[in-house]
Amino acid sequence: MWIIILLVIVLFLLWNITLVGYKDRAVHPIESDESKVFDPKARSITITNEGNTRAILIVHGFPSTPSIYTYSSAVFAEAGLDVYVPLLPGFGTSPDEFVKTTFTQWFDSLCRTYERLRGEYETLYVLGTSMGGMMTLKIGETYCNGPMAPDKLVSIAAPVVFNSPRDGIITDWRQYFLRTLALFTPAIKAGVKPGSAEGEDGSKDWCGYSGLFLRPGLSLVHAMRRVRKELGLITCPLFVIHDRGDRTVPFGNCEIIEAEHKSRDFRILKTEMPPFNHTRHALLMYHSVQKELTETILAFLFEKEHTDDKA
Repeated sequence: MWIIILLVIVLFLLWNITLVGYKDRAVHPIESDESKVFDPKARSITITNEGNTRAILIVHGFPSTPSIYTYSSAVFAEAGLDVYVPLLPGFGTSPDEFVKTTFTQWFDSLCRTYERLRGEYETLYVLGTSMGGMMTLKIGETYCNGPMAPDKLVSIAAPVVFNSPRDGIITDWRQYFLRTLALFTPAIKAGVKPGSAEGEDGSKDWCGYSGLFLRPGLSLVHAMRRVRKELGLITCPLFVIHDRGDRTVPFGNCEIIEAEHKSRDFRILKTEMPPFNHTRHALLMYHSVQKELTETILAFLFEKEHTDDKA
């Protein structure tokens, strides 16, 4: 009897931990409905100038919205880039709608936007934070070695593993029960969360969902495995940024990307923010570092162009 009980426990843990047999159920293409956003700040950001040949596609994280890029978008545009920060489908509207969506659908929507812009611009950069940084890596894995390759990638605080004892990374032990809990409920205490007036250093500008999203979160965690597995497909120029004190995505993810990419032009910036009352994660949102970081990113994006001008 005890052997059977032990076997059941082991199988239960393996089923949750390895996600064996998991597949996204919702995979059909969907579009974002911005008429339903819970806050105007959640809407997509688009800044264009007629005749421009250079653009940057910027990707928000989970479960946030384009609002975290309000400052940087304006600076990128002033520097001469057309700027596109799409609201991914399911985000920024209603938790009830969000829990029905999956990573497959979010990334499909991003790819359709990317391919459209790649066909319209001579130069196209991609930047993302958190899940958006992970999606930026996946854009590189998908397109770097083909005719639609991005010109440069910037990945900020991207997760490529969630819980990985062999890498010394445990983001949240509750992930070991996530798959089972998701059978019974899609989310716990789901709601919307505009920035808090008590937030420090610009963290009050955050706009997204609150609560624990079990089914969308499971989809995201499952997607990380393939992103990590295919890091070697990234050959495009890549700039990785991560704060050592990040309390949302452990810093060890940055070191995995650094070790496993194959970019022909790789840069990395490991920041160390002071102990503000925020998670030191959505770096381009924080007033204390957003100006310097945005300028550093622009220097990376424009480096070859400026070198060519001098030549």
